[in-house]
Amino acid sequence: MTLKSILVATALVSTMAGAAMAQGTIGIAMPTKSSARWIADGENIQKQLQEAGYDTILQYAEDDIPNQVAQIENMITNGVDVLVIGAIDGTTLSNALENAYYADIDVIAYDRLIRDSEYVSYYATFDNFKVGVQQATTLVDGLKERFPDKETWNVELFGGSPDDNNAYFFYNGAMSILQPLIDEGKVKIVSGQMGMDQVGTLRWDPATAQARMDNILSAYYTNNEVQGVLSPYDGLSIGILSSLKGVGYGSGNLPMPIVTGQDAEIQSVKAIESGEQYSTIFKDTRELARVTIGMVEALLNDSEPEINDTTTYDNGVKVVPSYLLEPVPVTKANWEEVLIGGGYYTEDQIK
Repeated sequence: MTLKSILVATALVSTMAGAAMAQGTIGIAMPTKSSARWIADGENIQKQLQEAGYDTILQYAEDDIPNQVAQIENMITNGVDVLVIGAIDGTTLSNALENAYYADIDVIAYDRLIRDSEYVSYYATFDNFKVGVQQATTLVDGLKERFPDKETWNVELFGGSPDDNNAYFFYNGAMSILQPLIDEGKVKIVSGQMGMDQVGTLRWDPATAQARMDNILSAYYTNNEVQGVLSPYDGLSIGILSSLKGVGYGSGNLPMPIVTGQDAEIQSVKAIESGEQYSTIFKDTRELARVTIGMVEALLNDSEPEINDTTTYDNGVKVVPSYLLEPVPVTKANWEEVLIGGGYYTEDQIK
């Protein structure tokens, strides 16, 4: 090899190494693999970051808060350039985020707001209040469709995990639609259980939701029929449906209540197709990953990430600049168009 070719090759290697170093390493902390939704989130972010030339560290904490804190601390120690965090409990990361700040690591809260810290740079999520509005709207639409002759619909309410800030947006959005109907007497909460302190479901646990539905049915519906259940998440919906089917709903002369959901998980899409679950809210995790990666690249290039909300998400210390994506209601009428036509699932995955 000539001296000239050696110098050219050395320069090329140096340039490639410099480019690789410039791209950086991104730490991705996700809450759990127990939900298909979070698996998809982690995989979408990792795939798109790697395609863009970044190194990634992806870890799931299996809904164990100390485990997630330790994973984030290890990512900081390993010198990641940006942290993307889907928090288990948005109130438990203050110390870790302070350490990230002093290590000059920006933090993007992913879909769940991180509370009580000034060291959250940006927030990528969906319009979570609108998610709740859409859930309640599809619930009312379903009640009108399936139970048109009822003067009053008997409905029960379920909320998400009280340690997840989003759960309150979902619930409040839903109640903005349902409360006027409750006040008019058109909707009756037979159990009387309302408010996140009564209807919240810790860690979004399906078994907890199913057990609570069992208790509600045995305590309040021996001589009544339930027509609707507000469920904020598909995993809870499946547990609720199991409880309802266990006492005969969906068979004989006992129609299945209208049950809502969120995340368009495969099991729930199948339940919608079969007529058991009425609706879900689709949140395209590919788009959320795209927005998040845009934030990552802007931060690493010392530019301003694209945001569209600077007022909604006060984490108790600061209003976190955010990008809100649009959720999409899905029912039996449009699931194929939205989910198959949009390339999110294949027909073989559902049928």
